[in-house]
Amino acid sequence: MSDPLVLIPARMAATRLPNKPLADINGEPMIVRVWRKAIAAGIGPVAVATDSAEIVAAVEAVGGRAVMTRSDHQSGSDRIKEAADVLDPEGRHDIVVNLQGDFPTIDAGAVAISIEPLADPAVQIATLAAEIVEEDERAAPSVVKLVGSMISPGRMRALYFTRATAPYGDGPLYHHVGVYAYRRRALERFVALPPSPLELREKLEQLRALEDGMRIDARIIAHVPRGVDTPDDLVRARAALAAH
Repeated sequence: MSDPLVLIPARMAATRLPNKPLADINGEPMIVRVWRKAIAAGIGPVAVATDSAEIVAAVEAVGGRAVMTRSDHQSGSDRIKEAADVLDPEGRHDIVVNLQGDFPTIDAGAVAISIEPLADPAVQIATLAAEIVEEDERAAPSVVKLVGSMISPGRMRALYFTRATAPYGDGPLYHHVGVYAYRRRALERFVALPPSPLELREKLEQLRALEDGMRIDARIIAHVPRGVDTPDDLVRARAALAAH
């Protein structure tokens, strides 16, 4: 855990909210809001990985760093792998954090603790989860659930990820938060793998890692940051950030 690199993948191709990374949130583009949260986390250098000159310009306008990547990447993980190779070809950064560019309400402290499970050498990928408290989220396919074993206070070992309501029976359910901290070699291994059967079925790329035998542990956080995918999400993000 000596030297993390935080990368924020961002592209302009969202269909439900055109030009999403540049959407204004109380006077700043959303991608800048996310960049500021990553900087505030204070765990390592931060850069935005994108295929858009407009996004590069927005980030550089506030003194941030952005790197242009190919436009044909299938996932954010592929994009950050290219960016990591460009920014750090010698592999000095042993951890690469993938912070989604549409999480403007994420707490900087959550970004900071996302790497904590990697203190255990058996863990190859670390992520975040929060207990589901809204009843309608328990059955919503849009809410990805982490099924796992609590191995210490505030930390779970992931056994599965699903859009279904799981596990069955009494007890808490956990909402997976899509922030990933990869060991550098784990990221290289992950992007070299073909999409897996369960990944294609659930439409969840983290299942590719589990199906290949990689270990993912999650740090439990108190609140779920809401991703921005629709105009309504954007309204909620503006209201949430205006309140702070």
